[in-house]
Amino acid sequence: MTARWELVAKSTEFLAEEMGVALKRSALSPNIRERMDHSTAVLSARGAIVAQAEHIPVHLGSFAVGVRALLAEIDRQGTPLRPHEMVLVNDPYVSGTHLNDLMLLAPVFYRNRLSAYVVNKAHHVDVGGPVPGSLNPEAQDLYGEGAVLPPARFAAGDLSQLPVWRTFAANVRDPASSWGDLQAQIAANRLGLDRVRRLFDRYGRASVEAAWSEAQRTTRRRVERILRRLPQIRVTSEDFLELGDRRLRVRASLRVAGGSVEVDFDGTDRQVPAPLNAVFGVTFSASSYATRAVLPSDLPTNQGLYDSLRVRAPEGSLVHPRRPAAVSGGNVETSQRIADVVLGALGKVVPEPLPANSSGTMFNLMMGSRGPAGPAWAYYETIGGGSGARPNGPGVSGVHTHMTNTLNTPVEVVEKEYPVRFHRYSIRTGSGGDGRYRGGDGIVRSFELLEATRLSLIADRFLLPPAGREGGRPGSGGRASVRRGHRWFRPGSKFTLDLERGDEVVLETPGGGGFGPASRSRKSRRAAPELRVRRRGRKAR
Repeated sequence: MTARWELVAKSTEFLAEEMGVALKRSALSPNIRERMDHSTAVLSARGAIVAQAEHIPVHLGSFAVGVRALLAEIDRQGTPLRPHEMVLVNDPYVSGTHLNDLMLLAPVFYRNRLSAYVVNKAHHVDVGGPVPGSLNPEAQDLYGEGAVLPPARFAAGDLSQLPVWRTFAANVRDPASSWGDLQAQIAANRLGLDRVRRLFDRYGRASVEAAWSEAQRTTRRRVERILRRLPQIRVTSEDFLELGDRRLRVRASLRVAGGSVEVDFDGTDRQVPAPLNAVFGVTFSASSYATRAVLPSDLPTNQGLYDSLRVRAPEGSLVHPRRPAAVSGGNVETSQRIADVVLGALGKVVPEPLPANSSGTMFNLMMGSRGPAGPAWAYYETIGGGSGARPNGPGVSGVHTHMTNTLNTPVEVVEKEYPVRFHRYSIRTGSGGDGRYRGGDGIVRSFELLEATRLSLIADRFLLPPAGREGGRPGSGGRASVRRGHRWFRPGSKFTLDLERGDEVVLETPGGGGFGPASRSRKSRRAAPELRVRRRGRKAR
């Protein structure tokens, strides 16, 4: 017979999911409406995660850090939140991700008492800065990435007159889309407020709070039992990010002890004057995701799980930078490498073999208007790749993996909304690594620009492809090619270019690594040729 606390806990999980559905259906930008680049959660009155929707891993884990940092900031202000107020923030050193993620927190008051919080994050396509999309490959500090919005309180029905919002909107290229997406965030929180109050009405506030606490305790006890069965040893793992001709080390020492996982990033490179630094919220999020990935799939994700993880990241490092380090790419690329590294360490501890490395990049594409001609616009998308082959089967082709859980933007929507014409959108056949089981293949996305455009890319795994496991071969690295007239060139994995009408861009995302050595009793499946960019029969440089 199901216990009452389980009914309340499941109801709260569905409540968080319902908030996400409302946000998606109400949003204006394709990035949220189509790709679902948003996340929602419910927290207790003390800021503990009660339930979260199955949305974006880098958002969700950061709530455990960002909400508490935000509540501490409110405490420092000395004025408690009031009913009907919400708090908006995008400062990464508070919210825990990057400037594009606007976090909106609302307190739940029930019978004049603060009883819970609801929160959401949504990736706004543009928050200002020198490049459309605001993920600036050349940013050396936070100020080169966009407008910083410190915690701002407002009455939910009167945001348009809030001076800080008006200032913020004046710095973005498409304020109408940002306004529409923010209204969707407000609507999602309002729905969450209503649903939490209904829970209190149905079961009683004291019973709901007790059920939430029991759900967290049960998760913590279950995680502790699982972890105590693992070897109580310390292991290390490291991997690298690409920054021009540099290799940035991410190193983790992991120890399972006393029913907890301890991750120490001592040995990771120092922060850099580039957008690949990851604030601590991102580092915690990627570490918690990797830990969650090796636990049973039916385990609820709440504060009980997060309390089983201890993360140490040296301040001033790539994974815990000091303000005002640039962090836009740390949220999307460094988070992927942290997940790879922590999973690599966990693979030395857990009894079952883990899959090979997946594509290892969110392959962030940003485009927008250039110059004063026509209305300003901005486009953002992450492009999927191949997942790593598994111990019992091949990887999956053309999917988002690890710290991203978004969908794609259909080409029909992109062509309708933006001055872009697609030539090809297909699987990059043969890009998965060979082995007993092949890695999943990446994606080819080729398009022509219909007006002068500023285009930026922040990607990775071009030079250091996704590794195989247990003797499997690595997947193919990523590649970006640009055609102007009859000339092709390859600008690398991180760049900003001013392109003209008629220029063509071809993006090829990495495939996943293979698992296990290929059987000698059969010929390994011959990889299909990758897309070749040629001019008069010669391979492009």
